Amino acid sequence: MEKKKTSRQQVYTLIVQIGRKDGDGLPEGATGAALMIYASGVDEAEAVRETVAILKQADTAPLDVTGYGTIAEREAEGHEIPDEERALMQRALDENSVIVAQMTPFFDGEELQGQTMH
Repeated sequence: MEKKKTSRQQVYTLIVQIGRKDGDGLPEGATGAALMIYASGVDEAEAVRETVAILKQADTAPLDVTGYGTIAEREAEGHEIPDEERALMQRALDENSVIVAQMTPFFDGEELQGQTMH
């Protein structure tokens, strides 16, 4: 019998700011957006690289990535993680994928400033 190899993959929560690009799918008048993403990787650097590559393939213009760590790291910082979020994280892990959980468009030069995750 073969022993099943234990995956070293973990899911990382990332916030990615994107700018405008033709065909990006953002609403008319938006100057960019923030995407909350769950991405699998053996470490956060791999999760970031995979996320940026996929976003570029999807005709978006990633500008900045902020990592919030794994679910355990977020819990240690006191973040409340609802069941829906946990389900998306599990899906990202099961599928070894990048999942956009939320998209917040920016208008008139708004940016992701002073906002924290809860």
